[in-house]
Amino acid sequence: MSAIRSEQTEAKDDDSNLAAVSEVEAGIRDFVRNDIAYLRRPVPGMVNNSSETTSATEAPLEATTEATVNSVNSLIQRVAGTSLGEIEKLVSELESLRDLLHAEGQRVQREISGYAQLSQAAMKSTRLIADNVAQWKRTADGLRHD
Repeated sequence: MSAIRSEQTEAKDDDSNLAAVSEVEAGIRDFVRNDIAYLRRPVPGMVNNSSETTSATEAPLEATTEATVNSVNSLIQRVAGTSLGEIEKLVSELESLRDLLHAEGQRVQREISGYAQLSQAAMKSTRLIADNVAQWKRTADGLRHD
């Protein structure tokens, strides 16, 4: 039953993440459309054949283009910052899990080594007991025959 609850929680998290991503993408689209809309509108008094008019309007276009690029870069950095933070958190969690697994592997190796030593000691004791019992049996058999 807890597996169903965790799956429902994960589904809700996925839905909220998807909604957040969609919202950010929509914001980026609107931002770009609004900032670039001025490029589609004709500038009054501008003649395509005149080099003076073109050079006079290039400076404002470059400034607004640079501002647009900076705004888009800032937006992308904010969006990417969240993702990078989550990736760094995940990497940190994976590193801690790796350390835990390494420590557990060493512990299991120590347990196996202790078990092997205990097993060898038990076998030696069993052999010693079996040898003593065999010797007592021979002695008992020798006393019966006498």
